[in-house]
Formats: sequence, C-alpha cells, structure tokens
Amino acid sequence: MTQHVTAAHSFSDSAPTREWWRDAVIYQVYPRSFADGDGDGMGDLPGATARLHHLRDLGVDAVWLSPFYSSPQADAGYDVADYRAVDPVFGTLDDTGALLREAHALGLRVIVDLVPNHCSDQHEWFKQALREGPRSPLRDRFHFRPGKGTDGELPPNDWESVFGGPAWTRAEDGAWYLHLFAPEQPDFNWDHPAVHDEFRSILRFWLDKGVDGFRIDVAHGLVKAAGLPDIGHAEQVELLGSQSVPYFDQDGVHAIYRDWRRILQEYTDEAGSERIAVAEAWTPTVERSALYLRPDELHQAFNFEYLTTGWDAEALRAVVDRSLAAMNAVDAPATWVLSNHDVVRHATRFADGDAARGLRRARAATLLMLALPGSAYLYQGEELGLPEVTALPDEVRQDPAFFRATGQGGTRDGCRVPLPWSGERAPFGFGPVDGGPSWLPQPDSWRDLSVAAQTGDPASTLEFYRAALAVRRAHPALGAGRGIEWLPAPDGVLAFRRTAAAGSFVCTVNLTSAPVTLETPGTVLLAAPDTVCEPGPAETVLPADSAVWWAI
Repeated sequence: MTQHVTAAHSFSDSAPTREWWRDAVIYQVYPRSFADGDGDGMGDLPGATARLHHLRDLGVDAVWLSPFYSSPQADAGYDVADYRAVDPVFGTLDDTGALLREAHALGLRVIVDLVPNHCSDQHEWFKQALREGPRSPLRDRFHFRPGKGTDGELPPNDWESVFGGPAWTRAEDGAWYLHLFAPEQPDFNWDHPAVHDEFRSILRFWLDKGVDGFRIDVAHGLVKAAGLPDIGHAEQVELLGSQSVPYFDQDGVHAIYRDWRRILQEYTDEAGSERIAVAEAWTPTVERSALYLRPDELHQAFNFEYLTTGWDAEALRAVVDRSLAAMNAVDAPATWVLSNHDVVRHATRFADGDAARGLRRARAATLLMLALPGSAYLYQGEELGLPEVTALPDEVRQDPAFFRATGQGGTRDGCRVPLPWSGERAPFGFGPVDGGPSWLPQPDSWRDLSVAAQTGDPASTLEFYRAALAVRRAHPALGAGRGIEWLPAPDGVLAFRRTAAAGSFVCTVNLTSAPVTLETPGTVLLAAPDTVCEPGPAETVLPADSAVWWAI
C-alpha cells in the first residue's frame, strides 16, 4: 500500500553564517592511510600534500589531520613523544609547512590533532620521572600513586583502561601510574601548572606555523575527580561510551578551554575569523557536550550521539532536535558526522549483512547529514563508499585494543585501511610503486572503488559526493542555521524544510524497507545515484533506503 505526505506551510531559517566554521564541511585525513609519498607503505605528509587537489575537487572547506607528531606509534600516533616534532615516518617540519601552503593556496583550511590528555611513555618528562624515581618532581606532572594491598601490589583504584584491563601500570620502583588508554600513554596531571604552561606553548607553536585550528583528543578527559575515587562497579568503559565516571567530563576542564580560547583569539585574522578548536568530548548527553561550546570556550564538538544513532527515523529525528536545541542554547553550530577513525564505517554499520543495502543507506544518510544546519565532518574514503574491512589477518592488526582482547576486537584497523587511488592491483595508487607495500592490506575488490575508477561515472559514490557538496555550497537555504521545519511524513520517513530569502529546500529520506508515495514538493535537486524516483506532477514514489533533495 502506498503512503502519502502532505506539504506544510513555509518556515524561515534566518540565522546568518558568521564564521567559516559554522557551516564548514571538514574532511578527516588519517595520514598513515591517506597517501604514501615515499613508497614505504605508510602514508605521509608529502603524500597528503600531493593529493590535496582531490579534496579541493570534492568540495570540502577544511582538512583535519590526525596526529603526525614524533611517536613510538603504540596507538597510531596518539602517544606523542614530542609535540613540536614530526615523526620521521610522516616527514619533517618543512613538510608540514609545504602542506599548509598548498592547502591554503587551494582554499582549504587545516586543523591538526592535539592530544592533551596523555603523552607517550617516551616523552622526555615521563622518561625523566621514571629515571629519577619516586622523589622526582616530574612525577607530579602525571598521576603516580602507591598501590593497595600488603605490598602495594594492587592498583590504586578500580579504574579500567578504555583499551581493556586496569588503567594502572606499576613502575619498577613499585609506584603505579595512570593511563586511561594504553600503558604506553600515561595521563598528564592537569592540576600541575607546568602542564598548563606546556600546552599554551604548544598551541602557539602550531598557530605560528599557520594551522587554522585544533581537534582536541579526549577533550572530556583532562581533569580527574579529586582523590581519584573508585567507580564502584565492574562495568567496562568503552572507547565510544557515555558513562558518567570520575575521570571523564569533570567540570574543571572548562577553565582550561576558556584559557585556550583567549589564545586562539590572539590569532584572529584581519577579516575577523579566529582559529578554532573542536572537542572530541564523549559526554553522557548532548546537553553536556554543549557546555564545552559556551561563547568563551570551544567552537565545535563532535556529535557522537548522532554518529551512534542507527538507521531509525524516530531516533534520528529525536537526536537532531536535541542537538539543535542544545547548540542553539550556547550559540554554537551543530555538527554531524557518520564515520571516523575509531568506528566501523557507516556503509557497513548500516548494512545489516547486505553490502548493497549498506551502500544505499550510506548515500541516503549522507544527504540527510549534509542537509542539516551546521557543520559536517567526512572521514576519508566515505566519498568512495568504502566498507569496513572485516577480513584482516590477525598478524597485520595494529590496534592496541585488539591485543588487549576487548570487545572491540581490533575493529579500528578495519576502518583505517589505506585509500585506493588508481590502478589494477594493490595498493591501488596509495604509494608511488605499483604493487608496492601498504601498512594494512587492501581488498582486491577496492580496484573498482578507487578515485580514478569512480571519477566521471555519474553512478559512482564519488561523483554523488561531489554533486552533493556543490549543491550544499550553492543553495541559499543550506549550510549554517539554527533550525528546520519537520514536514508531515509516514512512519519511517523523515522530511524537513529549510527556507532562505533566495529559495527553499526540502530533504526527504525513506528509512523503510519499502517504497513510499509522497506528495511532490518541488523539483529534484539531487538523489542518491541508485535512487530511481518516479516523479509525477503531484506524487513521487521514493524507493526504500533512499533520499532526495528538492528545490521549492
């Protein structure tokens, strides 16, 4: 049986775009997997610089670079040994300058990762703290504690690492140190003024180099509850969880970000646009996340509640409403994201065991995300429709969570497989040598998903992304804004309108497994490449798992 939708009255979304970051589309580059410039099998900064034109042609506004700092790579660079140096595997400081110059010449801004919750156990402060023993003043810059038990043989409290096992490791002299992630990643003690001073200096170092902002890793984790109290339960804390625990989302973090905002404001350019900071803040609610975005704190926060919402119309509508309300309350833009380097790619998450269905839903989800008010984040490879690689052999996995035998099972490796660019055999243009190495192997099926294979094919995911981003940039009702008007729709269908003085827009998404018949609201602007609509003068049949943009 067909179902019908009746159009609603007009609505005006009049919030202006005041800064570039309020409606930016930001593309995450995971450097080790983006492009290899020297043929060693590992992506690097020169490789990324050579491929920036792809991002310009895609139509994004900015690039976010995951860590490239000096690191033993115990956790893919999120264990930083020197925050002012580039790891040789990725290049040199001169290479960062070249990347920044090329990006800016192409009209792209560059945001770099900052990792302030923890460092590497090879950081000079930590190495000196271990060498000097229990009386070292540098131990106060970390969380060293005596153990419990008769001989101090038990951890100081019951906290568990996000990667599995105790969040404490015992040094040779008997003291224990805190690491919310891997043992190679000791947590800083943000009660110590030297830690504050050091990160102020690091911020200015990279701002002086010309970066346009920072993505703050584990932004919710810097401050721990006084006394480091036990949690009191055995529930394992997940990397992407939102539990209320004494080491996440403590109110003391906000003073740090108010301090950092003042530094960012020092670098406001002549046009009045300041450098920005984006919080990776896993909090119990989107309302708690909004606290990081008050006018004197950070600019954006990743919307993980949206990312973790399944393919369900009612749930998506609810999280969109909550997100817009929470961000409007602090005059911050909402952000929308479907994938990143820590989660299963959404083409696989939405598949329910059927790869073709997963790709259809991924394309529809992209149209929904890009139609919402605010800023959107893309993860490298989603514009190619890449699925999660689930068949990686154990011997090639590198995710520390895999080796600690947590429930993740190393799934983060599956979303980090290097990109296919061109060619008939792996590594598909990832490096300069045909058939050369890549740090994780690519499936043979990715031959047909490469940038070269999809370019010019109107049915490809790549050309679909290019078209969607071009429409988003051009249409006056898209981009920044504070709200949407939900239109009447049958169960399982989302429809909303956005209106500007120069034109109105409707997005319709069918999240059901059957076609629906809708009242035609206007002229089709864009549909996913596998969406075959049957538009009539008054009604349109919208297939299952599909989406359409309309101009009205």
